[in-house]
Formats: sequence, structure tokens, C-alpha cells
Amino acid sequence: EASLAEVNSFSPSVPISPSSMINQYKFEDGPELRDLFITVDDPESHITAIETFITYRVVTKTSRGEFDSSEYEVRRRYQDFLWLKNKLEEAHPTLIIPPLPEKFIMKGMVERFSDEFIETRRKALHKFLNRIADHPTLTFNEDFKIFLTAQAWELSSHKKQGPGLLSRMGQTVRAVASSVRGAVKNRPEMFTEMSNYMETFSQKINLLDKIAHRIYKEERDYCNEMKEYGPIHTLWSASEEDIADSLKGIASCIDRCCKAMEKRMAGLSENLLPILHEYVLYSEILMGVLKRRDQIQGELDSKVDALANKKTEKDLFSEEIGKLEDKVERANNALKADWDRWKQNMQWDMRSTFTNVAENNLRFYEE
Repeated sequence: EASLAEVNSFSPSVPISPSSMINQYKFEDGPELRDLFITVDDPESHITAIETFITYRVVTKTSRGEFDSSEYEVRRRYQDFLWLKNKLEEAHPTLIIPPLPEKFIMKGMVERFSDEFIETRRKALHKFLNRIADHPTLTFNEDFKIFLTAQAWELSSHKKQGPGLLSRMGQTVRAVASSVRGAVKNRPEMFTEMSNYMETFSQKINLLDKIAHRIYKEERDYCNEMKEYGPIHTLWSASEEDIADSLKGIASCIDRCCKAMEKRMAGLSENLLPILHEYVLYSEILMGVLKRRDQIQGELDSKVDALANKKTEKDLFSEEIGKLEDKVERANNALKADWDRWKQNMQWDMRSTFTNVAENNLRFYEE
């Protein structure tokens, strides 16, 4: 609502076009100087007796001192990306880990392992790694560094190592959470507001995602019919000498409309659909992060209740409660900072995406 008010309050002297509107929203703070650049490209198919899979080349260029070299080139498959995401969630349970594209694709959109599917996934994996690289905390994660630099056999060896301390801590939190039922008693108001925001956001972004896919499917079907409709007029012109020129003109017009529609559909499939679906996945991730924060809070609450009931030694429990209070504070601070950062990125992505769609629509109708 505030954003709409801002748009409507633009001075009449400012040209109200999608481009001019989006320029009003560009953030004043430019990105900090980057020292880590990652590219995901060159997909390769691998066929074995057991499975067929795709690997992608991951090229990293960096000026960071903790790296032994300034450039690395490794090949990774989807399972490796999934391993990295899981390790980041274990190590940073209350940070917002960027989403990965799902292992299985939406039925009816593209065929598995088609060029379109592979390219869509490559872009998503590229964005996943670069979102991590741009994150102020995740970018320094040790498993992320190993993912970018280790050769296949080294990564495989690293994966086989047992769960670390952070992983075991995550399992402890999950175990405690399973015993904590009902609402968290002492949840700060800010996190209740976040939870309410995400419930509404999830409903709306899922609806937008469904509508966008429906529009794309309807336009694709319409375009396919138009492709058959044009040649019919060309054939018809051969048997209607008096109106042959008019019929050829209609055929040419339909052909131009088809080409314009294909460009519009490409804009939808490349710009709108991936962004909307990424934030569908983000909504699920954020709900999970908020639950994990509540689990840590629930562990603290249960200890405080036990101390109040004098079920055990006070000194021992007081020490545990002090540690849990620190843990809750760290979790709260991590989530607060990440929430503000995520929300700003989300608003920018949405504004630029919908502006791009508006400009594509303008060009389509002009053509």
C-alpha cells in the first residue's frame, strides 16, 4: 500500500513510464566492492548404467586471502548443490539460505533434460551460488569454500565425514522442538509480525505464480494455433485470384503477430516465471527459518519453566539458561539482519520484474 502511494505521489512533471518508475526505486547504497565472482556454465550430460545426470562447470575468481589460488574451475552436479544447501542450513539455522530449483520440474512446462530445462536450471544454480557469495555471513562458510575449490574426489571425501558440531546442534534443536508443543510463550512481537507477513506473502506469491503459469500456457496454445492459421491464408490465396493480395497480407500480418508473441512469451519464461517461483521457494524457506527460531526459543522456555518448578539443581540450570539466552539472542539478531536484507532484495526484484513485464507488453502491443 505504501508503495502504491509513493507511485501515485510522483510529480506530474515526471514522465510516468515503467522505466522512470523503476528508477525512482533504485537503492542509494551501491553494492560493496566484490571480491568473489562465480559463474555456472557449460552443462554436460553423463549417462551411466545406473543413472543419467548433468554436471555444470563452476568457475570462481577471487582476491580473498583465505583462498590458495585466485581462480578455480570444478564440475558439480545437482546433488552437490543440494549438499551445500543442507550444510548451510545446518550451520546457520536462522539465516535465510537462498533456494535451489526443485529436483523435479513442473509437468507440462518442459521436458526433463531438454535444452530449455537445462538452461533454466543452470541460471537458477548460478543465481543460488551468487546469492550466497553476496551474503555477508554465508560467503565465508567453510563448506561453501570447499564446494567452490575441491576436486570431485576431494568433495566426495569431505561429504563422507560425520556430522560436525553445528550439525549435531541442529539435531538437538530439532529433538527439543519435537517435545515443545503449542505457541512459544515469550516470542518477541517482531517475529510474530514476520510470521504473519510471511503467511500473507506466501498466499499471494503462490497465487501470482499460478496465474503467471496459466497466462504462459494460454499464450503458448494461442501462438501455436496462430502458426497454423497464417499458412491457411497463403494456401487460400492460390485459389482466390481476386483477393489473393489481401489474403497474403493477412498471412504476413499473422506471421508478424506470432513473432511478437514469441518474444513476449520468452520474456515471461526468462524473467517473470523464474522470479515468482524463486520467491515461492523463499516463502517456504522463511517459514522454516521462523520455526527454527521458535524451536530455540522453546528450548529456553522449557528450561526456565523447569527452573521455576525446582525440578533440578538451580546452579546447573542457571548456567544452561544463560547459554540458551545467548543462543536465542544470536538467533534473533541473525534473523533480524537477514530479514531486512531479504525484504529489500525481494522488493527490488518484484519491482524490476513487473516493470520488465509491463515494458514487454507495451512493445508487444506496439508491434
